Amino acid sequence: MPTRIYVTRRIPQPGLDLLTEAGFEVEVSPHDRVLTRKELLDAVKNRDGLLPLLTDAIDTELLDAASGVKIVANYAVGFNNIDIPEATKRGIAVTNTPGVLTDATADTAWALLMATARRIVESDRFTREGKFEAWAPMLFLGADIAGRTLGIIGPGRIGTAMAERAKGFRMRILYSDTKPSPEFEKTFDAEYRELPDLLRESDFVSIHVPLTEQTKHLISAKELSMMKPHAVLINTARGPVIDEAALVEALREKRIGGAGLDVYEEEPKLCPGLVELDNAILLPHIGSATIETRTKMAQIAATNLVEFFKGNRPPNLVNPDVWKD
Repeated sequence: MPTRIYVTRRIPQPGLDLLTEAGFEVEVSPHDRVLTRKELLDAVKNRDGLLPLLTDAIDTELLDAASGVKIVANYAVGFNNIDIPEATKRGIAVTNTPGVLTDATADTAWALLMATARRIVESDRFTREGKFEAWAPMLFLGADIAGRTLGIIGPGRIGTAMAERAKGFRMRILYSDTKPSPEFEKTFDAEYRELPDLLRESDFVSIHVPLTEQTKHLISAKELSMMKPHAVLINTARGPVIDEAALVEALREKRIGGAGLDVYEEEPKLCPGLVELDNAILLPHIGSATIETRTKMAQIAATNLVEFFKGNRPPNLVNPDVWKD
């Protein structure tokens, strides 16, 4: 019997081609949307491998339904949608797609930073509505970017890519992490700060941490109160890192200058009041949405499956305890 793979939503064709070329029996969800819970539970039965998205909760209930599954190849860098301890207990391998989306996501974060600082979306809407009558000295005044201070929360791959972009704008770079990084400091002439000091000193704050128990609501009302009144907050990491209700209040009361968001606490739902705010730019989680990046993600996820069923350790195994050499 051929190896049976279920893909929870259509991904770029080159990834699917790798699976079929390997001789797998591949079924892709026919729906161009997130599956309902019942649809997902029904679809994973009698499968050997799963290729889910970050929007699919792979928990105990689902693993019970997918009793034959041996590997879950997540189509994402993050894997907070998967109960890793439960998968490991059952001997199920879990993989991800790291490294490939660094530049695409950093580009998105940088685009949000610039667009928020210079009020690009507001200005575009104003012009489209026929309100532009003449150049005016006080029209849509924004914030300078060159020479200002950027605070990077989490100097990993994407945080490092943000620092590379910031150097081109002659920005002073601060960073916060679980511990100082001499290499990051040397490369970017960056300065380590504990989070409260980073928030107090930065004109722009960009978040690049994974979602963990420690990082949930890392930025809440207390932290927002530490930021400068003109400061801009950027989040392309995970929505629950920010207390979204507290952010809405801070933006509404103009206690900070603005926010650029690509992710949300209860995604895809937005916190009440967020959409009415002109000082927030809201994207539909498109950080990695380039043709090249999404295609590479599909190929990496597929390769993880192919190598696993060849009997090889998958290249991007996130729970190595399941692998016995």
